[in-house]
Amino acid sequence: MTSPAAPVVTTAKIVEPTIFEISSPGRRGVNMPASDVPETALPPKDLLRSDLPLPELAEVDVVRHYMRLSKFNYSVDDGFYPLGSCTMKYNPKINEDTCRLPGFLYTHPLQPIETVQGNLALMYETQEWLKEISGFAGITLQPAAGAHGEFTGVLMMAAYHKSRGDTKRTKMLIPDAAHGTNPASTGMLGMSVVTIPSDARGNVDLKALEAACDDTVVGMMLTNPNTLGMFDEHIEQVIKLVHDCGGLMYGDGANLNALLGILRPGDLGFDVMHFNLHKTFSVPHGGGGPGSGPVGVAARLADFLPAPVVGIVEEAEDDLPPLYGFITPKQSIGRMKAFHGHFGGGLVRSYTYIAMHGPNGLKDISQYAVLNANYLQARLRDTYHVPYDRICMHEFVAEGQFAGSDVRALDIAKRLMDYNFHPPTNYFPLIVHEALMIEPTETENKDTLDAFADALIKIADEAKTSPDLLHSAPHITPFGRMDEVKAARELVLCCWLPEDYNENE
Repeated sequence: MTSPAAPVVTTAKIVEPTIFEISSPGRRGVNMPASDVPETALPPKDLLRSDLPLPELAEVDVVRHYMRLSKFNYSVDDGFYPLGSCTMKYNPKINEDTCRLPGFLYTHPLQPIETVQGNLALMYETQEWLKEISGFAGITLQPAAGAHGEFTGVLMMAAYHKSRGDTKRTKMLIPDAAHGTNPASTGMLGMSVVTIPSDARGNVDLKALEAACDDTVVGMMLTNPNTLGMFDEHIEQVIKLVHDCGGLMYGDGANLNALLGILRPGDLGFDVMHFNLHKTFSVPHGGGGPGSGPVGVAARLADFLPAPVVGIVEEAEDDLPPLYGFITPKQSIGRMKAFHGHFGGGLVRSYTYIAMHGPNGLKDISQYAVLNANYLQARLRDTYHVPYDRICMHEFVAEGQFAGSDVRALDIAKRLMDYNFHPPTNYFPLIVHEALMIEPTETENKDTLDAFADALIKIADEAKTSPDLLHSAPHITPFGRMDEVKAARELVLCCWLPEDYNENE
């Protein structure tokens, strides 16, 4: 990939006609077949609409309309997606083939277990692989996403303490470099949050942690590597301090992509951790899903796992395979999700990804992710201030501001769009002023990384010589810069408004 030239500045504004505006009476996009089931009576008239003005379009009109809209989107299949903390890696297309195999696609979770043994075998083996990768004794596949996995893990931590009669433990220790969902998950259970600051090298401040550790601590929620992209240099001391006061260690697995095949969190002493299958194991998660957040636990928490868990209910005999079924742990916190997790959307894709790579391939993933992040950091550190400037893991955080310039991180991010790059994560973590959080993943080659670095270096020069160019960016996208505050407060939840609509009513 060659380094992009500075784009021509234009005023971008596209007015896309709505499907109602291109509607024409009498057009039909589909011919419905005759019903093959008995007709039923309609609901009472007071529950029916008197009129439903649906657009009338030919099939080609509908296809072209949505194809035009789809081209407004940016995706990981279009280009580099350096969203820090999100691990937006390329999703191998073989994943899509396997999750659409008829035996997976056309099954229902309420079928008798004898008829879905292949599905259960895949779930069981996924559990076993996640145990091996992480070093945990038990796994639940139920949680629907990472934050749901967090809530599940915190529920198990609370249940563990309650089972021991230890009811005075009401506070959770959370570093200031944590993901924002950590305090939210804690707060949902009525626990109080104690923020632990970071030291000058991006580690947990040991003195502050020691002062906070007492017999009221439920545990600590720690992301390692953290959201600064730093591996905590005192991780064993951190875990020991929490365990010594009777607390449990929660590992936020969002950044597991830096550790695959190299280090197992369970071996360090973590008691519980969620996995983001939609990050580490290549399940697509742009546009809202599907997420998947299995949770692993140490042996002392295995009895608290959500029910049911896939297990072997009859051992293999002679030439017969084992019979897989569902098992309820002794002190289960109960069901966390309808049915058994995101099977085709998450589990089959992740199973395929792990199987295709194997142990050596998973290790390569982490090594290349770490190499790519350090390469980008080395190329940019002389142009952008990196406040925690040491060897990083899979991501790093730079400051998007320059002395003598009023350009901010948001301006830099918007200008990157003119160079055909998706912006990195902005303003997170909060402990870095004007943060640009960059994660290249293992996906990208050196040519792409160089082109991205060259664009950021050019933008830094523009910030000093032509700041208004950045303030008004982006210029070449279908739509210009949006008023994001107004968009959040004045939601437009439909693409068409009737002619007599009055916004003041």
